Amino acid sequence: MEFLDRINKKKKRIRNHEDVLLHEQNDRRLMPDVPSLDGERKLMDRRGDLSEMLGGGLTFEQISKKRKQGIRYLNSYEVAVTVYNNKGGKKQFRGQSRDVSFGGLGLVVTSAEKESIKEAQKVRLKFHVEPGSLPEGYEMNVNIYAKPVRHVRLADGMWLVGFEFAQDLSDYAKRRKDRYMLTMSSLMLFFISAFIMLMRSESIIYFKFNKWLYLYSIITAFFLMSRYLFGALYRPKKVNPDFTPGVTVIIPCFNEEKWIQRTIQSCINQNYPPDKLEVIVVDDRSTDGSVEQIKDIIERLKRAEDERFHISERISYIVQPQNAGKREALAAGVKVAKHEYVVFVDSDSFLDPFAVRNLVQPFQDPKMGGVTGRTDVANTYTNSLTKIQSVRYYIAFRIMKAAESYFDCVTCLSGPLSCYKKELVEEYLDQWLNQKFLGQKATFGDDRALTNLMLRNHRTYYQDTAVCSTIVPNDNKVFLKQQMRWKRSWLRESFTAGTFIWRKEPFAAVFFYVGLCVPILAPVVVIYNLLYVPITTYAFPTTFMVGMLMMAMMMSSAQMFLRKSTTWIFGFLFCLYYEAVLLWQMPIAVLTFWKSTWGTRMTTNDVEAEAKKKKRRQKREGRKISKEDVQEETDENKMD
Repeated sequence: MEFLDRINKKKKRIRNHEDVLLHEQNDRRLMPDVPSLDGERKLMDRRGDLSEMLGGGLTFEQISKKRKQGIRYLNSYEVAVTVYNNKGGKKQFRGQSRDVSFGGLGLVVTSAEKESIKEAQKVRLKFHVEPGSLPEGYEMNVNIYAKPVRHVRLADGMWLVGFEFAQDLSDYAKRRKDRYMLTMSSLMLFFISAFIMLMRSESIIYFKFNKWLYLYSIITAFFLMSRYLFGALYRPKKVNPDFTPGVTVIIPCFNEEKWIQRTIQSCINQNYPPDKLEVIVVDDRSTDGSVEQIKDIIERLKRAEDERFHISERISYIVQPQNAGKREALAAGVKVAKHEYVVFVDSDSFLDPFAVRNLVQPFQDPKMGGVTGRTDVANTYTNSLTKIQSVRYYIAFRIMKAAESYFDCVTCLSGPLSCYKKELVEEYLDQWLNQKFLGQKATFGDDRALTNLMLRNHRTYYQDTAVCSTIVPNDNKVFLKQQMRWKRSWLRESFTAGTFIWRKEPFAAVFFYVGLCVPILAPVVVIYNLLYVPITTYAFPTTFMVGMLMMAMMMSSAQMFLRKSTTWIFGFLFCLYYEAVLLWQMPIAVLTFWKSTWGTRMTTNDVEAEAKKKKRRQKREGRKISKEDVQEETDENKMD
């Protein structure tokens, strides 16, 4: 019965397009990760005092890891409990977990079972970590010893017993699961790479038969393989505890009442000196309840933490007089920001508590103009579409942006989390706000546009340890509209970057121009191989199909190697989806890249476009009615 209830709930969630997120147990404090201004407050979690850990010689990377491992996730697992007594006997029963962390779990049991646990010599717990119930990569079967450390009587007569695992789940995963996935993915990567090189050697042999096709194949393989190579060589900047410049976090918001409170709280709850961090929320004249949600969370933060953390001086909001677009909202925040660095965060993105501290580290290089962090998918396990996007996001950041960052030449500092020197943003502000393309004002692609302005004379970097998670579309129609918008902005800004990127590091410049040509030419190549060749030669395009299969497996293998996640197979599915659907958006984007509508939300341009469509539709319908009326009148006259 319980199983059927789960199935029905899942079906209902899928129908309603509800997102599946990790459910962390709420801390009694709204800002548990913020160090106090006077230095007296201890940053406590289940693993001890984090501030003392730093004094004890642990790095911020180690402290960050311990902090994450102490988070409790609200989950309900069926746990098989085996209790061993002093006489060598054992007793078995089943309980239900209430919350789970990397260090232990809370188990609901009866009074008799609680007594058995209390008198036990040792206890073994066996349960299955379901996908989406712990951070990605920890879905596995667990069979581990644990010891009871506390017990609390519940209202219904049951008991909640807190267990501490004999081994941390992250270490358990490395020993029981990750080593096998590492071995398998390493072998797959080796054989796939060797196979691709062998195929490209064959292309050289047959080069004389169709030099342009085989040249494209060779260049594409070289380009993609190089991305994985330089992505593997990349290393993020280490945290210097003494480098904490002033930072202003700016959150542009438009109709985001569902997520905006969580975004604001994650931005203010940073392990960063509070006197050097402020948050500004700019609402771009939302038509839903976003402003009320913004006011509510700010008031709650003030009531709870104003005396200790001076919230009134560090968090504020602006409501634009009219809807003017994301760039104008960001610019409004920049104009009133009081610190030397500005961090842009999307209103449906949530920062890791150590994100800001990690994000600013590359700015120790005085030539650095902008830095972006890693964006993970928050709603990965909602459906197959979000799983596909999760793999795509991870590879796009950890491999593609990391490869660009190896040359300090990241071509897109992504909107969910990016940081700039305020003086540079102010220098380019008018140019950014008034950007036009083919005589029409640019209304999206703000992140790529600003990146181009920075990249022209400065360095840009990707910091993998600065992490945020974002909500991605769980509906295919919305997803396709988003992808079309991204392709249009990519085309526009890539052509712009192409006018100066040749002055950058030679390898970076070559890779950029190859990366520009490959996607644009891809539809032509696919049509040639899958239609023209079979029709004209009656030969099945085996080599081309195998090549696509190998590149798809390369993405999946990289996901398995780096993340040890069960989502790795969706990398393969993404490549198939890309070839079947997304690839064909490119020709449409080329022909319509002048359009300025978002498609996924009703901006001013979208409202105007919709009004024009409605007017045209009404005009057509009116014309149709008129013709029908005329015909009806003619028929009546004939009858008379």
